[in-house]
Amino acid sequence: MKNILIVDDDVSIGNMLEEILTKEGYLVSRAYSGTEALLFLSTQSPDLILLDLMLPGLDGKALLPKTQGIPVIVVSAKTDVKDKTDLLLEGAQDYITKPFDVRELLARITVQLRSISRPETASLLTFEDIAMNTLTHTVTAAGSMVRLTRTEYAILKLLIQNPSQVITKTLLLERIMEDSPDCVESSLRVHISNLRKKLREAGNRDYIESVWGIGFKMREN
Repeated sequence: MKNILIVDDDVSIGNMLEEILTKEGYLVSRAYSGTEALLFLSTQSPDLILLDLMLPGLDGKALLPKTQGIPVIVVSAKTDVKDKTDLLLEGAQDYITKPFDVRELLARITVQLRSISRPETASLLTFEDIAMNTLTHTVTAAGSMVRLTRTEYAILKLLIQNPSQVITKTLLLERIMEDSPDCVESSLRVHISNLRKKLREAGNRDYIESVWGIGFKMREN
């Protein structure tokens, strides 16, 4: 089931969209400000975002660069052509003007989700007693749920996909850039440390090891 995040402070529009999308079989999440949406994206990765521009606090235009890797359809009352072209050039996949025809919006959503390639056969990644579900973005270690940030999740996913390979810091940063554009070399070690701590607390052992001067890999028991 595809998860769509609605980012709109207009409760009536958000409720209407949630009702329609739920009836269409989508899982719907809500955020009422750019700041709330950013907090949501720090731990979860929806399949698509419906983004209003006029938001309290962090507005939609400022939020857009922080959604890299997730298709965004801007849903806004702004009709200026320059606004539309600027946002499309800055990363939005589509733009629809309020008020909109529901059938048109659903068609645009279908088109964007159609381009996402997430094979069901690869939805479960495992390493020993770690299980990662890439559809629900949940992680367990030794049967215990592990709550990860978006960056920690991206790091663990790459390591589990290459369990016997030492992943260099350069490659790690390059490969997780799409899922976690805010991660830089200076903060990578902190993210790794926090990830190792959370896994260790859940599974009572170390799952990730540092290879001095090279990078990181999964530690075999």
